[in-house]
Amino acid sequence: MRNGFLKKMMATAVIGLASLSTAFAAEPHHDTGVKYRPDVTFTLRTDIADGKLVFVGETGAIKGQVNPQLAVAEGAIVQINLVNGDGATHDISVPDFGATSNQLNTKGASTAIVFKADKKGDFKYICTLPGHVQAGMIGKIVVGGGGIAKPEAKGAEVSRSPTEVGQPIGKRGPQSVTVNLETTEVLGQLADGTTYKYWTFNSKVPGPFIRVRLGDTVTVNMANAKDSHMIHSVDFHAVTGPGGGAAVTQAGPGTSKSFTFKAINPGLFVYHCATPMVAQHISNGMYGMILVEPEGGLPTVDREFYVMQGELYTNQPHGTLGENEFSLEKLLKEQPEHMMFNGTMDALTKTHKMEAKVGETVRIFFGVGGPNATSSFHVIGEVFDRVYSQADLTSAPLKNVQTISVPPGGASMVEFKVEVPGRYILVDHALSRLEKGLAGFLYVTGPANPAVFHTTQKADPNSGH
Repeated sequence: MRNGFLKKMMATAVIGLASLSTAFAAEPHHDTGVKYRPDVTFTLRTDIADGKLVFVGETGAIKGQVNPQLAVAEGAIVQINLVNGDGATHDISVPDFGATSNQLNTKGASTAIVFKADKKGDFKYICTLPGHVQAGMIGKIVVGGGGIAKPEAKGAEVSRSPTEVGQPIGKRGPQSVTVNLETTEVLGQLADGTTYKYWTFNSKVPGPFIRVRLGDTVTVNMANAKDSHMIHSVDFHAVTGPGGGAAVTQAGPGTSKSFTFKAINPGLFVYHCATPMVAQHISNGMYGMILVEPEGGLPTVDREFYVMQGELYTNQPHGTLGENEFSLEKLLKEQPEHMMFNGTMDALTKTHKMEAKVGETVRIFFGVGGPNATSSFHVIGEVFDRVYSQADLTSAPLKNVQTISVPPGGASMVEFKVEVPGRYILVDHALSRLEKGLAGFLYVTGPANPAVFHTTQKADPNSGH
């Protein structure tokens, strides 16, 4: 029974693909190798070339190659996606690792296998349909020897640390505050071996977390870097005035603009670039949040984190190595290739660490830069004790909420006490987006709490949770 439960969880909550390797149907004590994200992913397309049935590389270094050789490191978790490109019935199998997909019967259909390459050597991948190997559908996987070579594509670290939340306002009265923003265009590291030309506020995504008080007089100075190619601006949703400030901050490269506003509404508000086309500027990374604390400030908590969800629209499919380029067509169709927290694929899983201790209360300032997708924000294994829906900080919060809906350009504030040690995954519960990079980790340390959670089973470190 437990084995069936694990298999179901792997197939739906973690991998979320049409078909998984039968290698995952292991006994509970066996290390299946499943984890949140494969070490290497290949995408192949079925096709006809020179009168033969073949696999063709679809992305990255193998793009366009017929029956490409796939090189991986020993012990790597390997995912192979297969797209039906010719309309005939096909599947994909790596027999030596017990991995076989379901059959694809129509053009455009897709499936995948995932397995652990736990032994060195040369192995074949094939289509198991009768006669298809003889017709040409056979390739080689080489395990060992350092794995797949990645290009030297290297960019700046543009992800914003979730711990950069500024200082709480406390009991102070209204005062004058100055905010300095610089708009920059930066070749940033989207993922290992993958870069993208981000547009940013202060060279990070999201922009800085700005913290003021109800009644403050706020002066915003916005400078556009000299080496920019685009005009940029800033629109604060907290501002009452033309364009939220965007009407007076359209700044060309090497120029500066300024305005002053009164913070007359408490809440957590998004800001973003509002230069046409606005959606492109936002998608490229030009968004952030400003917190207008109510009189007396917010209640004290142990940990505060700043998390924003965004989307990137690229010509290249998700997982393509090298520099990825913006796609206007995919933006207008609202079909993002990449979705992320705090700017990059690895921001909240590898680059920055969110930590808390058992017994502490955590507050997350959560917003959606977008520009298009609504988030169903959820922390796996936790319940939000308090939710300040739509970032309304003056009404009574909702209580005991599992998942919140936050629209693009919107925000919310959640609080919860962490009572059991472990790793908790931040997701958008539209879980297909997990496969596009949308995940973060919160690590909770401290003593076990059997009164709240108890098991005699050992946690599987590769379960994805």
